[in-house]
Order: sequence, then structure tokens, then C-alpha cells
Amino acid sequence: MRPEWQRQMWRSEAGSRLWLSGLIAAMEHAARPEVRREPVAPEILAELRAQLALTAPYSFGQISTLRH
Repeated sequence: MRPEWQRQMWRSEAGSRLWLSGLIAAMEHAARPEVRREPVAPEILAELRAQLALTAPYSFGQISTLRH
């Protein structure tokens, strides 16, 4: 997937939900004992590090001036 398309998709609510669903599925898969026993290929680790190095765009929306 092209990085610029990822950024556009991430800005939408549906894109955020899709990304989060994928993350949860990947974490559940990685947590399985039979998967955890297997060594991770160096190229996969390199791709993971590159992905984690990307900044996730976010917005705060309107900031409330109300004090709690």
C-alpha cells in the first residue's frame, strides 16, 4: 500500500477502524503460543521497525475551553 494512500485512509473514521481492527487481529495472532515459539525473520523485523517509525496523523478536533 502506498504511504500517501495510507495517510488519506487513516484520516477517515472508517480507515481508523479498519487500521485498528487489523492491529487487534495481528496482536491476537502474535499472542498465540504456537506463533510465539517461531523465530521472526530479520526482514519482517526490519519492515516492522520501518512501520513503527512512521508518524500516525491525528487531529484533536475542537479543543474544549470548559474546565472540569
